Amino acid sequence: MWEDDGGSPLPLPFPLRAPARPEPDASGRRQFRTIWISDVHLGTRGCNAEMLIDFLDSVDSETLYLVGDIIDGWRLKKKFYWPQSHNDIVWRILKRARRGTRIVYIPGNHDEMFRQFTGLKFGGVEIRRAAFHTTADGRRLMVLHGDEFDAVMLAHRWLAVIGDALYHVLMGLNRRVNAVRRRFGMPYWSLSKVAKHKVKNAVEFISQYEEVVARAAAERGVDGVVCGHIHTAEIRNLDGVAYFNDGDWVEGCTALVEHADGHMEVLHWPEEMAKREAEREAAQMVAERAGRTLERAA
Repeated sequence: MWEDDGGSPLPLPFPLRAPARPEPDASGRRQFRTIWISDVHLGTRGCNAEMLIDFLDSVDSETLYLVGDIIDGWRLKKKFYWPQSHNDIVWRILKRARRGTRIVYIPGNHDEMFRQFTGLKFGGVEIRRAAFHTTADGRRLMVLHGDEFDAVMLAHRWLAVIGDALYHVLMGLNRRVNAVRRRFGMPYWSLSKVAKHKVKNAVEFISQYEEVVARAAAERGVDGVVCGHIHTAEIRNLDGVAYFNDGDWVEGCTALVEHADGHMEVLHWPEEMAKREAEREAAQMVAERAGRTLERAA
């Protein structure tokens, strides 16, 4: 149970337990003004939980937006799956709220069961249908999941459900491919992400979706929009409207961040991890060379 600020419990579709892996000390983390993440899909095997834990343990912010599909209620209804790593992610998010981070949760279509709690605040987490964010450089951004602008979701929900099932088959293949790559010391690679960018209809859908969302933002008189839903991280300017998509933690493993001066950036976490590992190995090689030099000198 997840208790609200008034003490009444909000039932969650999973058992919330103490973390198996406690959060490390917060010192030394990269600091951002704002972080946006979405499409985590906790409760599915496709969720890159370990990578997200690494991200959460490496960064911090004044505000954290959870832009929908954090928990995959669709899959949990079919088959319950909740490993300890998924529990540890929820625990880390709630701990941030307790230590003062403002957390805004905007449920998406896969976690729409939380939309009934819009306007309430539980465990320090604000639940909103949509939100407005002002950047450090004065831009006003509309923040929402984005399924509101998905024609398939609006007109043919049954087709969206079938598509979701096929997508999870592809993600199962993606897991097997990456298991083999790990054995050979190769970095994470997204099969589904590559396939999406190779299929003409998928590329056209993404482009049309971005244009529709940007147009809706312009009609509301804001400077830009932040969304998720289509699992494609992007920063674009569409007819004077700033379009930001924070991506996902199933395929690309990305987050959108705002720096202290208002500059926006997409962090591709597999690349960040690979860069960090390369720097660690380079530092180790330098230390080993220095050690051998000292041995020869002695």
